[in-house]
Amino acid sequence: MVNKVDILAIGAHPDDVELAAGGTIIKSVQQGKKVAVVDLTQGELGSRGTIETRYDEAKNAAEIMGVEYRENLKMADGFFENTDENLRKLIVAIRKYQPEIVLGNAPSDRHPDHGRGSELITRACFLSGLLKIETEFDGKPQEKWRPKVLYYYVQDRYIKPDFIVDVSQQKSIKFDAILAYKTQFYQPDAQGPKTPISGQDFLDSLEARLIQNGRDIGVQYGEGFIGERIIGVENIFDVK
Repeated sequence: MVNKVDILAIGAHPDDVELAAGGTIIKSVQQGKKVAVVDLTQGELGSRGTIETRYDEAKNAAEIMGVEYRENLKMADGFFENTDENLRKLIVAIRKYQPEIVLGNAPSDRHPDHGRGSELITRACFLSGLLKIETEFDGKPQEKWRPKVLYYYVQDRYIKPDFIVDVSQQKSIKFDAILAYKTQFYQPDAQGPKTPISGQDFLDSLEARLIQNGRDIGVQYGEGFIGERIIGVENIFDVK
């Protein structure tokens, strides 16, 4: 069975895609594109929340963004590696959704899972296009599929983006999706240990990044991405 989408956004943890690419996802949905999200882990090592609460939060965030599908591959948070088993899990997902575009974790970041996730995503996107790698879904063989392009979203550590998406009209909904993760991000009456992302200062820094990206292209808010390869355009007038 194929659940064909235009964009597959992949994150090492629930909330990765909302934080770094949520505005782009929302904008794509508003433009009529179909989007799926795949979380590699359940974020079970997080200091706040549980697997169950984070699952519910991820589901709510997906509904806010308007994505068609969301699933979790249940790799080991903090410990997953670029193994054959994990590659096959992700290849099955890529072949199931057959995306034109994949959005993945930054190649290097504060959290080591992000860099490892990025490497895993890169390999899986390539290997998914090899005929002799056989996979099944729901007991049926899958067709090979290689996404047209892979973009890495910029996360906690600043990396100069290759391009920036104008998300000025989507910023408010993006933050609604982020704040669906009530156990993770700032809530005035929240209980639990303080973490690097649980304070208002983290949300402020996230908005500041959006503002800086937006300023770089002459708009209010923007999200930055890195190309896995050189990016081509059909018409130079399409560039802001």
